[in-house]
Amino acid sequence: MWLSHRRALVTGGAGFIGSHLVERLLEMENEVVCLDSLSTYYTGKEDNIKECLPQKRFHFVRGDILDTPSLLAAAAGCEFVFHLAAQPGVRYSLEHPEEVTRVNVEGTINVLEASRRIDAKRLIFASSSSVYGVPRYLPINEDHPTEPLSPYGASKLCAEEFCRSYSRLHGIDVAILRYFAAYGPRQRPDMAIRKFVSAVLDGTSPTIFGTGDQTRDFTYVDDIVAGTLLAASASSANSTILNLGSGRSVKVSEIVKLIIKLVAGHDMHPILVGPVSGESPHTWADITKARNLLGYEPGVQLEEGLPIFLKWMMETRGMQVK
Repeated sequence: MWLSHRRALVTGGAGFIGSHLVERLLEMENEVVCLDSLSTYYTGKEDNIKECLPQKRFHFVRGDILDTPSLLAAAAGCEFVFHLAAQPGVRYSLEHPEEVTRVNVEGTINVLEASRRIDAKRLIFASSSSVYGVPRYLPINEDHPTEPLSPYGASKLCAEEFCRSYSRLHGIDVAILRYFAAYGPRQRPDMAIRKFVSAVLDGTSPTIFGTGDQTRDFTYVDDIVAGTLLAASASSANSTILNLGSGRSVKVSEIVKLIIKLVAGHDMHPILVGPVSGESPHTWADITKARNLLGYEPGVQLEEGLPIFLKWMMETRGMQVK
């Protein structure tokens, strides 16, 4: 299935990853319906899609995936459904488990129902590496046990099971993608790399939760989007689960050191505080399956992606870019 000159629905299309996906779909000459509630969890989503608004093939619908009539109206006539809308945040989920469950589980059921009713060719569900919990081995492949540590991770795993159930019961073609720590322009303010960069730009020491020895598979947003599009068009992605990451794991302390070098150009020592409950000590994606089934190959290394992200951060602050 070549993804061009199609009509696609992107839930959460004004968000960080969603807005990048929308742009790529438009570049591929698709008609795109962007459904987003523009929730108050963080601000700035309107800016994420401002370049898309004038385009005739772009249709923005301010709506909620929990509002069935709005969702069905947005989905009408769509052949592909990219379900990225969610209530994010591992830490947020510790204090708001009911809200996270309602949006991430009930919302996904609504999207599945809408996809069934419109007879969508494929539903692509954005899941998370949070479903794995504490790794028993590294790198983590798709057969790794799923033992989420937070309500957020549990909600994503539950949503995955509903996707699998709908696939079995109704024959819905579903691809489940487990994203690993995406970063890049438009990243949410509560995410690690943006918080580190913001602190150093403000001239303050970045805060690391834990010892800094924990590791993350930080993946540039363009690679996440590329893998998502491959999963939408490849017949081999039907009813399967795939990791999308960089295939590389880096210590958080090393990331902070690199950011300090890029931004400040001088020594600055991070502040270490206690670890946060619900977060895995290590993430590292085994992307062999995505490579074999999709031809997925991450193209942006941290050393390339971080300067791009820094440039965007400085521009958004009205700072002079070197």
